[in-house]
Amino acid sequence: MSAPAPNTSAMQPNNMAADLKPQGEEGTPKVKPCCVCKEEKSARDECMLFSSAADPQEACKDMVSKYRSCMASYGFNLA
Repeated sequence: MSAPAPNTSAMQPNNMAADLKPQGEEGTPKVKPCCVCKEEKSARDECMLFSSAADPQEACKDMVSKYRSCMASYGFNLA
């Protein structure tokens, strides 16, 4: 008797971030969200973390908007 073949689909991890990835065109390399808009993300994070404003979310609205626009330019849709 031979052992049953392993179910390879059961071994594939569920990648919940797959929905965020841009589809890309043939021959166009797909980018990872961690690899784009680094300067915008850094500025947004610094503003949010070190803001002395009573409402950091409102004070950093411009930085957040720039980051979202940058990510959208790479095909990532942020809520």
